Amino acid sequence: MRMPHLLYGLYERRVAAALSSQPLPRHVGVILDGNRRWAKSFGEPAAHGHRRGADRIEEFLGWSEELGIEVVTLWMLSTDNLSRGAEELDALLGIIGDSVDALSRSRRWRLRVVGRLDLLPEAFAERLRAAQAQTDDVEGLQVNVAIGYGGRHEIADAVRAFLTERAAAGDSLDEVAAAIDVDHIGQHLYTRGQPDPELVIRTSGEQRLGGFLLWQSAHSEFYFCEAYWPDFRRVDYLRALRAYSQRERRLGR
Repeated sequence: MRMPHLLYGLYERRVAAALSSQPLPRHVGVILDGNRRWAKSFGEPAAHGHRRGADRIEEFLGWSEELGIEVVTLWMLSTDNLSRGAEELDALLGIIGDSVDALSRSRRWRLRVVGRLDLLPEAFAERLRAAQAQTDDVEGLQVNVAIGYGGRHEIADAVRAFLTERAAAGDSLDEVAAAIDVDHIGQHLYTRGQPDPELVIRTSGEQRLGGFLLWQSAHSEFYFCEAYWPDFRRVDYLRALRAYSQRERRLGR
């Protein structure tokens, strides 16, 4: 049973007030899951769910900005998603492209495209690069849009970049093997220079990472929300942040 609108508003304000004195994460990662199931529940095609999910993104970023979050990573398309049927994938790429273009045009947030753009259609990849370039001088909330992204691919790319860098410097394989450590990998990730996500949220009730930010989430707190992404509300976000603030973060100590 859903809460009456008036009570819902009061409850949301109460949760927000309780967070005002609590530590919040600098970086929030979000797995935007459930668009297709949301559409199916209404008897609509998958594209309808993807569009409604895309419409939710700017609203979510506005909430993050208000709360003082510094970095948000949005997983919009995984490498596994690239194996979907051509009709659905073409529609999904168009919706993602329109969404990223809208974020870029707003010039409210600085975009960074993270993922294997070489696996995407070249015209689409160039569209993403252009959207990112338009926000290079924007300050404020950093928004990573993970498109054609897979955590294993990211780690492999980081190792490859490190090996290439050391080979160009004239180091032998033995020298590289003796010197490599976790910091070297971290310096070559797609999110290099950013704090690791302290909080990772997944919508739709699924309780797995699916390869999202595998390296960076070693010390993350996870929050699994039952709502499908198109139905994700500000109060759901506040609940996730409240759960984060109530956890004791020992970081292995």
